[in-house]
Amino acid sequence: MATDPYAAPRARVADLPAATADGRFIPEGQAVAAGRGWTWFVEAWGQFRRQPGTWILLTVVFLAGSLVIGLIPFLGNIASSILGPVFLGGLMLGCRELARGGELRVGHLFAGFQHQLARLAFLGVVYLLLLIAVILIAFAVAGVGLGSLARLGSGQPGGVNPMSILLAVLIALALFIPVAMAMWFAPALVALNDFAVGDALKASFFASLKNFIPFLVYGAALLGLGIVASIPIMLGWFVLGPMIIASIYTAYRDIFYAE
Repeated sequence: MATDPYAAPRARVADLPAATADGRFIPEGQAVAAGRGWTWFVEAWGQFRRQPGTWILLTVVFLAGSLVIGLIPFLGNIASSILGPVFLGGLMLGCRELARGGELRVGHLFAGFQHQLARLAFLGVVYLLLLIAVILIAFAVAGVGLGSLARLGSGQPGGVNPMSILLAVLIALALFIPVAMAMWFAPALVALNDFAVGDALKASFFASLKNFIPFLVYGAALLGLGIVASIPIMLGWFVLGPMIIASIYTAYRDIFYAE
């Protein structure tokens, strides 16, 4: 069919990121200044102080729920790993509501069960499998067999070289870094932007990689704040815990949106 030569010109904009009230979304993320690693906490404090009571209540409910789930033999740890992204996805929805001028509710902790439950739960399954792979690879490289692991888990450390265990732990920590990078923003991308699980993991990993220096600043700030929060018999964690959750959202906003 011939093109109408008198029609008004039309630009191809379907492939451009959509601009919304939240800003222009950048699917692959962007690099930000090193100092933003501290700013994420500053902005998270702003979110916390708007509704400190609700944030603390959310923390208490989450800790209580985690404790109950953890009491279930064997299945407790599996369920915690799978449900973690579901709870975090709901909290990201709550953070977005706060950022838009709305109200954070305790119900936001469970909002992930009504929004993208399958993807968020599958994200938890992938996270659990990655953790298992990290542990198996680390202990295999360190020369610690499955039999030694079984004896260690049953409280019988005989025959297990302590240096091999230390080496395995160090290797596991190194391998966990890319897993954490892939998981850090994934629940937010699934819950807030409807990403598929694989796309969310990929986008989170490369966005974190682009911002390695800001995350170093973030980690140093978290270490300092953690020490301060631990001084008054750990009570400061009722403030720092919510701030960490909110900082995931503020970092996500900073990296994945152009205002």
